[in-house]
Amino acid sequence: MAGTIIIHLVLFLLLIIVGFSAPPPPDNEEGILVNFGTDETGIGMIEPSPPAVQEEASPPAVVNASKVSKEDPLLTQNTEEAPEVKKVDPEAEKKKLEKTEADRILKEQLNAERIRKAQEEIERKRIEAEQQRQSDIMNRTKNALANSKNSGTSSTGEGITGGPGNQGSITGSVDSKVRGEGSGLGNKGIAYDLQGRGFQTLPSPKYDYQGEGRVVVEVSVDRSGKVMQAVPGTKGSTTLDEYLLKAAKDAAMQARFETKPNAPVIQKGTITYNFILK
Repeated sequence: MAGTIIIHLVLFLLLIIVGFSAPPPPDNEEGILVNFGTDETGIGMIEPSPPAVQEEASPPAVVNASKVSKEDPLLTQNTEEAPEVKKVDPEAEKKKLEKTEADRILKEQLNAERIRKAQEEIERKRIEAEQQRQSDIMNRTKNALANSKNSGTSSTGEGITGGPGNQGSITGSVDSKVRGEGSGLGNKGIAYDLQGRGFQTLPSPKYDYQGEGRVVVEVSVDRSGKVMQAVPGTKGSTTLDEYLLKAAKDAAMQARFETKPNAPVIQKGTITYNFILK
C-alpha cells in the first residue's frame, strides 16, 4: 500500500509539471504583412493621409442638465393616485346627529332614574328605622307603665289561680285579662303566639257542645293585623272533633292583632283554645 501511494503521488506530480506548463514562444515570429487600408478595392500607389481626428464636443444642454441634476434635484410626480374624497350626505349626517342626541338624552334619563330610585330606597329605610324606633319607644313605655302598677306592693306574682307566680303567656300583653293556657271556657282558655306581636281583639269561641280538648289554630296575619287564614287542629291539639275545630276556626278568623309595618307580609302564629265540658 505504501508503494502504491508513492507511485501515484509521483505520477500526479509529473502530470502537474508536464501537463500544465506552456511551451516557450519562438524567438522570431513569422507571418505576412497586410496593408491596413479602408477598402477592399483601392487604386493608386500612394497611401492617402489619414483624416484629421476632430474631438466631438459635448452639447452644452447636456452639461447644464448634469449640473442641474447635481445641484437641484428635479421635482417629479409619483404615479400613485390621489385618494378619492367621499361626498358627505347631509341627510345621513343629520340622522347621525339626531341619534347621538337621542342617546345622550336617554343616558341622562337613565341616570336620573337611578338617582331617584336610590333616594327612594334611602327614604324607605329611614321611614322603617323611624317606625322601628317609635315602636321600641312604645314598648318600653308600656313595660314601664306595667311595672309601675306593681310598685309598692309585696306581691310575688299576678294571676287568678291563687298560687305564686305570674300567670299568663310570656308573649302576651300585660293589659290583657287572658291568662294563657289555663283551664276554663271563654277568655279563661285562650292563648296565642305571634312572635311577640300584641293583639287588639281575641274573641272567645261560641259553642254549645258537650266536648272538651285543646285546639291549636295556625293563623296567617298580614301587616295590618288581620287574620287572612286559619287552620285548626295543628301540632299541639288534643282533639280533632269537627265541631270544636270549626268553633276554634271561626273565633280565630275574628281575631285582630296589632299593626306592624315592618313585619313580614304574611306572619304566621298560633291561637290555642281550651274546651272543657260544661
